[in-house]
Amino acid sequence: MNYRDYYEILNVSKSATQDEIRKAFRKLARKYHPDVAKDKESAEEKFKELNEAYEVLGDPEKRKKYDTLGKDWDHPGAGFQQSGSYEQRYSGTGFSDFFEQMFGAGAHPGQSGFHSFGGDPRGRNTPARGQDSHADILVKLEEVMNGTERTLQLQQVNRATGQSEMKTSKIRIPKGITQGQLIRCAGLGNPGRNGGKPGDLFLHVRLEKHPDFRVIGSDLYYELLLAPWEAVLGAEVTVKSLTGEVRIKIPPLTNHATEFRIKGRGLPTGTSETNGDLYAVVQLAIPEALSEEETKAWQDLARKSSFNPRSTLH
Repeated sequence: MNYRDYYEILNVSKSATQDEIRKAFRKLARKYHPDVAKDKESAEEKFKELNEAYEVLGDPEKRKKYDTLGKDWDHPGAGFQQSGSYEQRYSGTGFSDFFEQMFGAGAHPGQSGFHSFGGDPRGRNTPARGQDSHADILVKLEEVMNGTERTLQLQQVNRATGQSEMKTSKIRIPKGITQGQLIRCAGLGNPGRNGGKPGDLFLHVRLEKHPDFRVIGSDLYYELLLAPWEAVLGAEVTVKSLTGEVRIKIPPLTNHATEFRIKGRGLPTGTSETNGDLYAVVQLAIPEALSEEETKAWQDLARKSSFNPRSTLH
């Protein structure tokens, strides 16, 4: 499997700050999000790449590990377990083999798809169940809203013989699934020995990063950009949600970081028929440039206004 340059994918330097990485992801994610891109198929693959890169570089601990190992990640002594009878590779999970081996659920001791068979070593002809294996699956927020079905392809390679077997299976992603939840795929783990049953595959859910929303529990948080005059004078603005746009009224003299709650526009709460809420969080946006006329208008306001945000009376 090939090394992935996550810095190149996000188009940032290796010295980029966490804020620069976040901004780069959001910019590219908005461009390649399948909802807005013209070429849906290629955009979806690009969006998965961006998510994987941000999953690593957006996490200081994962980024440190990635930077330390670099392109020598699979050399002897790098710390990855490669022992065991079978190697398992997956397609349809949303993550690359590189990510799965380096950062995924299958990379941790005791959860790898590269286990030896269990059972009593003295009973060599006794049927033994194959061990369970673990992998990650990237789930879109839109899939959380309604539930979906995913096609999973599993390639199992016998390390001793080199023989390969491909399995295709349909898996159900239930509505309201949450970060860290496990999806059990019966019989898709390591093969059994001497006629024993295969183990199971456990998919660890990771919610796809969205360019517009943060997820906390079943609630969604949306960064609502307001011009200074909209915050001061009040306005009626459009807020995005996963189920369409919502118009809300901004009252006069609205402060930065004010939260507007839009009930029931969040993610489903488990298997119930209720949803979490959507919170539009105000962020004041400053113009990047001003015309001569606009500059004079702001200067005139500065002369006439008695407001001083640093005053002790404020």
